[in-house]
Amino acid sequence: MAEEERALLGSAGGDGGGAPGPPRALPAACDPRRLPHRLLVLALMCFLGFGGYFCYDNPAALQTQVQRDMKVNTAQFMALYAWYSWPNVVLCFFGGFLIDRVFGIRLGTIIFSIFVCVGQVIFALGALLNTFWLMDMGRFIFGIGGESLAVAQNTYAVSWFKGKELNLVFGLQLSMARIGSTVNMNIMGWIYSRVQDLLGYTGPSTLGLTLLIGGATCLFSLTCALILAYLDKRAEKLLSKEQGKTGEVIKLTDVKDFSLSLWLIFVICVCYYAAVFPFIGLGK
Repeated sequence: MAEEERALLGSAGGDGGGAPGPPRALPAACDPRRLPHRLLVLALMCFLGFGGYFCYDNPAALQTQVQRDMKVNTAQFMALYAWYSWPNVVLCFFGGFLIDRVFGIRLGTIIFSIFVCVGQVIFALGALLNTFWLMDMGRFIFGIGGESLAVAQNTYAVSWFKGKELNLVFGLQLSMARIGSTVNMNIMGWIYSRVQDLLGYTGPSTLGLTLLIGGATCLFSLTCALILAYLDKRAEKLLSKEQGKTGEVIKLTDVKDFSLSLWLIFVICVCYYAAVFPFIGLGK
């Protein structure tokens, strides 16, 4: 077993006498330096956010069902989005701090993925128990992990890819996120109908089971986070590099040094979110 491990790491010679020999190449799919392995890592990075973005817009995809089954008005319905958003007013800063200084990228990604899963489960249980405040709490917990997970996703990207590669990587991550939202909009109503046919009635139980089924995507993303953490740790050992580190540490005091152009980008993002996302939430 020890000899096989040395051969895998390319540190043992073929004669067994202890003298260093030419390194044995790893298969392309197992070598962190080779394109096939990095493409596998890229796929896992993209799927990290799939579950979160899929479940983020569950309320929008089921607006009619939520308002009817839970007997809530439009303001109460939109509070499901507000409870998600409020923690992220500040948590994106602290999420980055925790990744940089406390958890590290691997553990941080897993923790934030767990928050997303737990939040979605509580959200679904709130519907099952016909308790709307529990649904609000679930969205709050979901929000704690959701946007911080996006920060971790980007940190992984800059750890594994450099230079011009990053533009493509960020684009693919964003595309997968929007695919998650689009699939949600097109499939959750159908899932609700199938659950309704199975149970024979509509109501909180039907809604809750539908949301639990949707939550399976969060478990899928958590699985991707676990696999990605293993591959990142393995690459750190094989390459003798600090892959798990986040590189340059950002401090909150750096905010005062942000350029005007960066602040203008922030304003553009705020205006975009304010104009587009309420429409998506009330699209039905």
